[in-house]
Amino acid sequence: MVGLAVLAFGATASANPEIVGKWQLDVARSSALDGWQDMRLVISSQDTQVDIRHEMRWRSTNYRATNTVDTTKPVASDSFFRVEQRHMAVYPAKGGVTHTTAEWIDNNRTLRTETHTPVEVSQGNVMMRITSEYRIGEGGKTLTVIELHSSRSRPLVYFFSKVEEEVSS
Repeated sequence: MVGLAVLAFGATASANPEIVGKWQLDVARSSALDGWQDMRLVISSQDTQVDIRHEMRWRSTNYRATNTVDTTKPVASDSFFRVEQRHMAVYPAKGGVTHTTAEWIDNNRTLRTETHTPVEVSQGNVMMRITSEYRIGEGGKTLTVIELHSSRSRPLVYFFSKVEEEVSS
């Protein structure tokens, strides 16, 4: 009986392999990037750890940053990346440490993360909560990312298509 419980926990904690790969933003269908022209996600996993690399572009400027989450333990980061909403005047606090938890829900179709990150606003430094869902579409060809920020009244929604690997001859 204990073996079944361990096996069941391991199945829900490990990453869904369909989330792994390169995902290209559908700009027309997604929330505004405010300050960026394009975004690609590159997601990799190992056991319970998921790395989410953001590849951002504005004209000739390219920026890359990776957030790592783990479905079995909280993760702390002093370099957490979030898509800035510059018109909201919410900036990362200098020297702040971000804490993130993650879990698979919806029969391992959705990676849900809960992030608490220190930010600087006009009134000083405060903690912002970001709840994100990375929802894998049927067939593993689409990814919808929904972000709820405690600093915003509306969610940010980003639609991605999986980038098929090019085969060289």
